[in-house]
Amino acid sequence: MKQLLLCLLLAITPLANAEYSRTFLDTHPLKTIGVNGIDIAYRTVGEGADRPKIVVIMGLGGSNVAWGDNLIRGLSDAGYEVLMFDNRDTGASTRFDSWGQPTIWLQLIKHKLGLSVNAPYSLDDMAADAVGLMDALGYQDGHIIGTSMGGMIAQIVAAKYPERTRSLISIMSTTGARHLPPPTSLAENRLKDLAEGEAEADREAKIRARGFYPKSMPRHLMAVFKVGDRSGAVASIQAQTLVVHGADDGLIPPAHGEHTAELIEGAEFILFEGMGHNLPEAVMPDLISSMTAHMDRVEAANASISPES
Repeated sequence: MKQLLLCLLLAITPLANAEYSRTFLDTHPLKTIGVNGIDIAYRTVGEGADRPKIVVIMGLGGSNVAWGDNLIRGLSDAGYEVLMFDNRDTGASTRFDSWGQPTIWLQLIKHKLGLSVNAPYSLDDMAADAVGLMDALGYQDGHIIGTSMGGMIAQIVAAKYPERTRSLISIMSTTGARHLPPPTSLAENRLKDLAEGEAEADREAKIRARGFYPKSMPRHLMAVFKVGDRSGAVASIQAQTLVVHGADDGLIPPAHGEHTAELIEGAEFILFEGMGHNLPEAVMPDLISSMTAHMDRVEAANASISPES
């Protein structure tokens, strides 16, 4: 149990001290709108009626600004309008703090036994939030991009709402299949030296400044457990798909990304050296190039079959 909780922190702890800027994102106003009976906070970058749309979905405990300036600016500079938002229970969206925290050890046992876990919502609800936000803002469809847990949500959107999915980009994510490898021992060992006291408080302050909300993470984890293995749904995805993974990802090893790509017909898989369970600046230019090339191909194909062409 303790190792699992530490592994959850692995997703955000390295980010606390990594190079990061949100200055560009903060120049775009954060707005709130009602979706599915809750409030969803969102912002748009690179707005334009004639620009193809992107919907980006952040991972466990992360708000919209956790993406950082460089990736979002890169996608916008490539000619796309980017919709980013806070998943339910994080950031400025409706929080579920009053629900309390799950009893992790008990829910882990239930999950391992294949029993339903206690959760205030599931990844299916979070996928419905993304589509509901698209409805509210008049997005007919969009390139759906998700990272980590956000990649799982993006996969659900592509599977359940194919008409709203212009393409799919799944980054350092998983199908949840039980045969896939667990976090590496190296990943777990890196967490044994987590600071305490003032250093721990300083780390959490940095994490929050980067847009992550640790108290949301256990409930987000239950949302992941609630849906379990999604291999069947992932195999049904028809959208053109790019799967991206880091060769050094210890939290969700590369086999998870490979499995995702294997299940989706025609999916492209790219493994980045020097990338772990993060979006390092060193790979950012190639990452943005790969993502925009994928979306540009989809846009070109759609234009060639458009009735107006």
